[in-house]
Parts: sequence; structure tokens; C-alpha cells
Amino acid sequence: MIKQQIHYSTPDRTDGKNMWQLVQKTTLDKNSVYKYIMFSSYFTDTCVVAKSDQELIGFITGFIPPDKPDTVFVWQIGVDPDFSGKGVGSSLLEQLITQVKDKDILFLEATITPSNQASRALFKKFAAKHDAQCQIESFLVSELFPDLDLYEEEELFRIGPLK
Repeated sequence: MIKQQIHYSTPDRTDGKNMWQLVQKTTLDKNSVYKYIMFSSYFTDTCVVAKSDQELIGFITGFIPPDKPDTVFVWQIGVDPDFSGKGVGSSLLEQLITQVKDKDILFLEATITPSNQASRALFKKFAAKHDAQCQIESFLVSELFPDLDLYEEEELFRIGPLK
């Protein structure tokens, strides 16, 4: 059996549509294709793609919040279901931290729903690996959403300081 090699890098504009197509195969929020093209064009330093045989199998879209220049915020992390459980998510996070190393980033943030046990475990594992605190607090409460039946509140995970 030949093990597929996975390559991690910053995205380019052509990766946007492939990110969107990958999301369609998952339970992730379905943002517009425009979002992925814009992130692949303007936020390349804080986005990561994972490819196997030139095919996109995972990604992170993220940004540095203007009022928190020491923080990188992960908006979305997606992994092709065929590659789930193979360490792609962890490697994407590691690549993201490598990419922003020269930007004096001390914290990683993300919002995660209480029901998303896989993401919660991924970010807690990342914090433990980096010997960093993982603070979890209420953030996007259900009252902020237009339809309480469609949206679950999201908690803010703040990991750091990263060394």
C-alpha cells in the first residue's frame, strides 16, 4: 500500500472554488463561493490548503482581527471526509502557526458549537501539544441568530500564549 503524501501551503485564488466544493461534501456551514475566493486572494497568510495528488483535501480560512494583532482567528477548517481521522486537521493548524510565525502571533481563536465534539477535541489537543491554555467562553449566543432552530450558539476557544 502506497501512503499518499499530503502537501500543505498557502492557497492561491484558484483554490477558492475547491474549498467551496469540499464544504459541500461536509456538515460545515455553507458559505458562498465568493467567500472562499476572497480568502484565497486576500488572506493567504492566514489560510492553509492541504493537497494530495494536486487535489484539495483540506483547508483553513482565517484572519488576524484588526483589534487583536497578536491573534489568528480560524473562521473555518474543513477536511475531506475521505481523509477524516488521519491528522489533516492537526497538520493544517500547525501549518497555520508556521505561516504566521513572523507576525508575533501569541493566540489562536475559533468559535465552536457545543455539539461539534471533533473540533473541540482538535483544538484542545492543539493547546495541549503547545503547552498553552485553552480558555472557552460563551460568545455567539443563540439570541444573536435570526432563527434559533437553524443555528447553535458558538463558544470562543482562545488558545495561548503560543511559544
